[in-house]
Amino acid sequence: MANHKHGKRYNDDFRKMVVDLYRSGQSVRELSSEYGVSEVTIYAWIKKFNPVELEDGSSVTPDDYAKMQKEMLKLQQENEILKKGYGHIRKKVTDNDITDFIEQEREYYPVHTLCEVLGVPRSTYYQSLTFSISKQEQENRQLTKEIIRIFNDSKQRYGAPKIHHLLELAGYHVSLKRVQRLMKKANIRSITTKKFRPTPSKEKIIERENILERDFETKTINEKWVGDITYIHTLKQGWCYLATVLDLHSRKIVGHSFGRTMTTELISTALRNAYETQQPCEELIFHSDLGSQYTSDEFAFLITEFNIMHSFSYKGSPYDNACIESFHAILKKEEVNHVQYLDEYSAKIALFQYIEGWYNRKRIHGSINYMTPQEVENICRNIS
Repeated sequence: MANHKHGKRYNDDFRKMVVDLYRSGQSVRELSSEYGVSEVTIYAWIKKFNPVELEDGSSVTPDDYAKMQKEMLKLQQENEILKKGYGHIRKKVTDNDITDFIEQEREYYPVHTLCEVLGVPRSTYYQSLTFSISKQEQENRQLTKEIIRIFNDSKQRYGAPKIHHLLELAGYHVSLKRVQRLMKKANIRSITTKKFRPTPSKEKIIERENILERDFETKTINEKWVGDITYIHTLKQGWCYLATVLDLHSRKIVGHSFGRTMTTELISTALRNAYETQQPCEELIFHSDLGSQYTSDEFAFLITEFNIMHSFSYKGSPYDNACIESFHAILKKEEVNHVQYLDEYSAKIALFQYIEGWYNRKRIHGSINYMTPQEVENICRNIS
């Protein structure tokens, strides 16, 4: 296996997005853990970029902005608790009912906040916890809590098989059927992803060489990349476009770019970001469809500059690029179809969080032995 060791590289888009997330209220420690960047590096990025500008034209320091976000989060939590607890408030309930609700929500809100909003003395809550529960009920409660935690950590994207796998990794000895039963009892259902179903193009297109020939097998990273463009809707700007580059070995999105126009520059930026971050040193194939952006002279020049072999899908054969199409289907099912983005910037932030914070670093894939794309890349680079 080739040695791919090199220092981690980050493009300006990545740096700016991390700083923007800091300004929105996430701590440096959280960002460091989320995106695999050292705290020292993040502080340097924060110092480099300007203070936060507010809508009224004034500006505040990142620390002051974080405090504002924290206060807003507290108010939001109180509002969410009231909404979730409404089913209990509107009817006569026992101490055990209240305890069950607080137990269910305490992982997401402080106990004192829950008790304060629900008007329950903390002593009542803690006394109720001392009531005896059968061993089976205790196990089911603990398992359900862990299932809910994993489910919510995945933003409701994981179904029973992946939750079962993560429970086993955490040391729980539980059957898949039991996980399914507890999920059903807790009314937990994952967001389902339909398999990619291509629709043939009717455009007249000139054939180009298909080097990949649907051979998606690889030995290591940076052997074969695939790229494509997908549509993302916003309220203010209408349709925007996301260009992505996926590594077939790790399933990692190694490059992406988002903008209001579907241009050659959009896909070129995605490829540049991938090349700058990955620094491929072996022979590399990049596969795409026959879209006008990918067949342009400008993109061909960039491909040649990077010494990459460009492979194209056959005309009317979308399965040739099914891997990147499948990623876009997952993106739509797990993220895009559940959100109405206000504008280009809010969509860009959300897509960055999904790709870099969730898909690349946290989402496990059955096709790569229930590892994350970043874990696969780290193994190939001999990074512990």
